[in-house]
Order: sequence, then C-alpha cells, then structure tokens
Amino acid sequence: MSAVSTRPPTASPPARRDAEATKAAILKAARYLLARNAHADITLKAVAERAGVSAPLILKYFGNKDALFARVMSFEADAEDLLDAPLDGLGRHMVRHVLVSQRERGADPLLRIVFAPLQGDQGDILRVNFRAHVVDRLAGRLPGPEAALRAELVVATVLGLGVMYGIARSTSLRATAIDTVVDRYGPTVQAHLTP
Repeated sequence: MSAVSTRPPTASPPARRDAEATKAAILKAARYLLARNAHADITLKAVAERAGVSAPLILKYFGNKDALFARVMSFEADAEDLLDAPLDGLGRHMVRHVLVSQRERGADPLLRIVFAPLQGDQGDILRVNFRAHVVDRLAGRLPGPEAALRAELVVATVLGLGVMYGIARSTSLRATAIDTVVDRYGPTVQAHLTP
C-alpha cells in the first residue's frame, strides 16, 4: 500500500524572467512604437503592453522613458556586431549578420532608421546616431580615397538587402540558404569596402 501525503503540495517557485530576453523584448517594442509614433506620444504603458511586461519592470531595467529611448536611438551595439570582422571579409560578414539577425531574432541591426519618424528632435538624434555609430565608424576603417562615400554605399547596399528580406519579404531571397546569399551578395558589399 502506498502512502498518501497529507501535506499540501508545495508551490513551485515562480518562473524567473530571463533579464536579457526581457530587455530585448522591451527594446523591440519601443523600436516598433517609435517607428510608428512621435516620441512624445509613446507611453511606458504602451511599450509595456507591446513587450508583455509591466511598466515598473521597464523602469527597473532602464530607469525612465528618456533612458529607454536613448538606447532605442543608439546604433552603437548593433554597429559593433555588424562591423566585427577583418576588412577583407567584412562584406560577407555584414550580409550574414543582417540575414541571421532577421531570420533568428526577427530584428535587423539597421532598419529602424528606415521606419523611424525623422521629424523633430528625436529624428535628429536618430540620424546623428546612425551616422556616427554606423556610417562614420565604417568610414574610419576604410583605406584609400572616398572612404565616406564608400561607407555610405556599403550601408545603402546592406539596408537594401534588409528591406528586401525583412520588409518586402522577397520569396526567392527568403527561400535561399543564407550561405548562398552571402556568396552572391557579399562581393557586392565588399566591392565598396576596398579601394
């Protein structure tokens, strides 16, 4: 005969949030809202609802709305990952990074510049950050003549790929293996990187 416990079942400990995943969800929600609304019209409550968290949790992780949107409007971390390769393989790396980011994380490191309302102070901040964190940083790595122009062409080329893959959802492009796209598109990007 088996014994039956008369003690009430112990409650399992509450599920712990993955802090990094939660922060990423909050940033993604804020980016989404900023792409469609003026900064002044976005509330922490709206960000929280979109991210599936509470507004106090946003305050815990980011401090306040201004600090949250300062992170949203920064391209620093994205640029670091996007540009993290030796110059002679950077074109292939950038193509792979954009495609993997979209396929695995549903996020593109650069596309928020395409969606964000660019009027007013927030638009100015976003443009300045984009230029400083992505374009100027890349130009600083490029040897030879016309480094600034070549950096802008590289970024335009990578943004175009991101638009076709993530926004237009091009069926052939999305159905093709990432390595195949990298092999075909990487040299196009690399051509602007080398003088």
